[in-house]
Amino acid sequence: MSHRLADPGRLQSHSMSMSHTITVFVALACALPLAVSASAEDAKRDSAGPRPNILLIVSEDNGPDLGCYGSGKVKSPNLDRLAESGMLFENAFVTYAVCSPSRSTILTGLYPFQNGQIGLATHGYRMFDHIVDTLPAVLKRAGYRTGCLGKIHVNPVSAIPFDFHPIKADNFGKKGLERYADEAVRFVKDGDSPFFLMVNFPDAHFPVHKQVEGRPAQPLDGGDVQGALPYVGANSERLREFTANYFNCMMRLDEAVGLLMKGLEATGRLDNTLIIYLGDHGAQFPRSKCTSYEAGLRVPMMMSWKGHIAPSQRNSSLISSIDLFPTILDAAGIEPSSGLPGISLLPFISGEKKPWTREYVFSAAEGSTPFWHYPKRTVRNGRYKLILNLLGGTENPIYAAYEGRKGHFSGGATQSEIDAAPQEFRTAYETWKRPPMEELYDLQSDPCELHNLAADARHRATLDQLKGVLAEWRVQSGDPFLDDAKAARYAAECREILERYPNRDYAKDPEFRWKYPDDFSR
Repeated sequence: MSHRLADPGRLQSHSMSMSHTITVFVALACALPLAVSASAEDAKRDSAGPRPNILLIVSEDNGPDLGCYGSGKVKSPNLDRLAESGMLFENAFVTYAVCSPSRSTILTGLYPFQNGQIGLATHGYRMFDHIVDTLPAVLKRAGYRTGCLGKIHVNPVSAIPFDFHPIKADNFGKKGLERYADEAVRFVKDGDSPFFLMVNFPDAHFPVHKQVEGRPAQPLDGGDVQGALPYVGANSERLREFTANYFNCMMRLDEAVGLLMKGLEATGRLDNTLIIYLGDHGAQFPRSKCTSYEAGLRVPMMMSWKGHIAPSQRNSSLISSIDLFPTILDAAGIEPSSGLPGISLLPFISGEKKPWTREYVFSAAEGSTPFWHYPKRTVRNGRYKLILNLLGGTENPIYAAYEGRKGHFSGGATQSEIDAAPQEFRTAYETWKRPPMEELYDLQSDPCELHNLAADARHRATLDQLKGVLAEWRVQSGDPFLDDAKAARYAAECREILERYPNRDYAKDPEFRWKYPDDFSR
C-alpha cells in the first residue's frame, strides 16, 4: 500500500510568527473531524496473501516490569516468548498516564485532547461527537469481525462498536481469567473472515492481589524484595509488600496471556496474525500513574507477525501509542488519512526496515477528574525530557491523592516514608507536590527524574530547544489549551462541578454532562 503519512514526530522548524501560529492552529483544529477516515473501498488486499488477523492485548497499570525487560523478580515466560517471536520495543510511551485517555489514543489514533477523552470515562468524560472512525468501526467496514474482552472505558461506547463483547466488567478482583481465553477461542472459531480482537486484562490495576484462584502459583511476599520500585525512592516494609504484590500481578497477567495464547494457537489461526501487546500506562505508585514522569508514560510493548516481523529483535527507537492505529490499518491494507499524527511502524520493523527518523514523543494530561485538574504537556527526545506545568507554582492535587493512600492510592508513600528517603528523592517529591512551570531532566544520567535542570544555565540551550519543539507540536496538533479563554472555561467548569456536587457524585446524576467537548470541538 502507499503511505501518505509524513513523519509528524520529526519537528525541525521551531520558529513561527504569531499570526502564522494562529492560522495554523485554527486550520488544524477545524480539520480534526476529518483526521481519521477509511471506508470499505480503502481496504486493499496484500499482494502476498490475505489480510491478517489482529490480536491486541492491553494490560492495566504496569510499566515494563517483565523478565524480557530485565526484571529479576517477575517470571513472565509467556510474554517473554511473545517478545522473542518478534520485536520488543525498549522505549515505548503512551500519550497520557491514565486509563481512559490512553485507551482513547489506541482506539482513535489521536491525542486525547484531539478526540475529547481527556479524563476518566467513569467521571463522565467523553469523546467529541464527530469521532466515529474508531478501530472497530473502521475495521468492520473493511470486512473484519471485531471483538473485545474486558473493559473499553472510553465514552461513548456507541462510537466503539465491537461485534462481540461478552466480558465487559473491570474485573479488578482478577477472577476467572481462564474465561478470557475461552471467549477468545469462541470468537475466533465463529467465522472465517479476518478478525480484530482486543483483550483487556485487569492486572496490574489496584488492588494488587497477592494470589487469586491459585495465580500466581508461587507468589512473592515483601521479604522477597529489597526495596520499592526505583522511582518511588521511599522504602518500608509496607511499600515492599505492595511492590511484591504488584510483581505478583505481573506474573498473574503472564499466566492469563499464556492461557490466551495456548487457546488461540489451538485454533490454527495465529500464523497470519499481527499480535500486539502493551500496557496502558505505568503502575499506581508515587511518581508514576497520573503523572508525566517516565514511570507513568513508559510501557512494555511488543509485536509479532510470523513471516513479516523477524524474531528476536529489540528496538530502542522512540515509539508512541499514537502509532498503533496507523500500524493496524496498514497491516489490514486500509489507507489512513494524512491527518493522523502517528506513523505506521510496519515499514520500519518489517521487510527492508526503513530508517527511523522520529526524534520526539509527546504527552498531554489535564488531570483526568475535575478535582485533579492540573494540565501538563511533555516532550522527550533520546536524552532529555521537558515537562510544562501549565499551573506551575501551585500544588499538584494528585500528590495529595497518593499521600492520602485511600482506595487505589493505597500504594502511596507516607510523609514519614518520604522523610526517610535519600535527599534527592525528598527534593523530587517536593517538586512533584508543587511543580515549577518547567521541569527538565537528563534521562541518561538521571533516569528517575530527580534533578530538575530547568534553572541550570548550562542547560539553557536544551531547555529552549525543547520548549520550541513542544510549542510547535501544540500548535500542529490543535491543543485547545493554547486558547486561554477555553482553558479558563474548562478550569471554571471543574470548579463549578465540585461546588454543585460536594460529594463528588456527579457521575451518578443522569442529567450530568460535561460542556468542554462542545467548547473544545468548536
